[in-house]
Amino acid sequence: MAEISDAPFRRIAKEYGAGLTFTQMVSADGIVKGNFNTLRFATFHKSEKPIGIQVLGNDETTLRDAAAKLSSLNPDVIDLNCGCPVTKVVSNKMGAWLLNDPPKLGKLVKALVEGSNGVPVSVKLRLGMDGGRITVLENAKRAEDNGAAYIAIHARLRSDKYDVDPAWEWIAKVKESVSIPVVGNGSVFTPFDAIKMIEETGCDSVMVARGALGNPFIFRNFNNLFEKNIQPSPPDVDEVKNLAIKHLNLLVKEYGEINSLDKAKKNIIWYFRVFGGITELLEQIFKAKTELELKEIIINHSDKIKNNFYPEEDLDYYYKKFKNRVLFWLEEDEKLTKFLNAKVA
Repeated sequence: MAEISDAPFRRIAKEYGAGLTFTQMVSADGIVKGNFNTLRFATFHKSEKPIGIQVLGNDETTLRDAAAKLSSLNPDVIDLNCGCPVTKVVSNKMGAWLLNDPPKLGKLVKALVEGSNGVPVSVKLRLGMDGGRITVLENAKRAEDNGAAYIAIHARLRSDKYDVDPAWEWIAKVKESVSIPVVGNGSVFTPFDAIKMIEETGCDSVMVARGALGNPFIFRNFNNLFEKNIQPSPPDVDEVKNLAIKHLNLLVKEYGEINSLDKAKKNIIWYFRVFGGITELLEQIFKAKTELELKEIIINHSDKIKNNFYPEEDLDYYYKKFKNRVLFWLEEDEKLTKFLNAKVA
């Protein structure tokens, strides 16, 4: 969720019922050294609480000092990332690299706890680096023994791509092996997915990541389903239009017009990916150079959807592409290529 879970995204998620949000992942080393951008990523408004700050690091002293500095911001949780699969992170012995060294992981958790001034510490884990060694049970126990308040399990290996189904059964095994709360994570795209995860694994809560992109409605629908047994209903076009414009306004306020445009474009695509006309939208949106142009595209596109202007599209096709890669339009895509080439010609 790097460059996604910023203040505008978190604010909208909270308004739609998210119980806890997280800042973008920040470097413990950057926190200690007072790097401006790192500190900016870690800050939040008091209205966003409850909120957690997720840190990345592999040195006990650095993490202890970073936790002390972060505690002054009064977050509700400080989370150690032991799941990031990105090569640059892993090659620097951080993120998912720590999965192969449970003793080290335990020491890092202890250091965070020692420096956090009472702010609860959590740990985000994957099942392991690869299929040759699943370490999640040992790592979960190390986290618990060294003071973690809860653990979150992304039920995939570091080596898994998103076209591999998560192994939720390991969430259940972790739940049985520790006494602290366990949060499940992995391919939760609908309220029914969340309910199913809870029922199958016994986890204490569910963490939503990709499933919330363009879809903060998942929080409202889950809360209604779980608490009131109200069946989920998809948002209508007007609600999506208004929310897309609101998100754009928040981004412009946060970053300024020029720096917000690329962020806004991907969020607008995510909001409208469940409606027809996605190929037309992709053609138009990347040509936009101003906030006003983006707003006009949102409004015109919404009107065309309401008036059934667009021919029927295989929305399930794009849904599957999105689940495998959230920036689905960047992949080589025969349908999109043919469409865009035809427009150029």
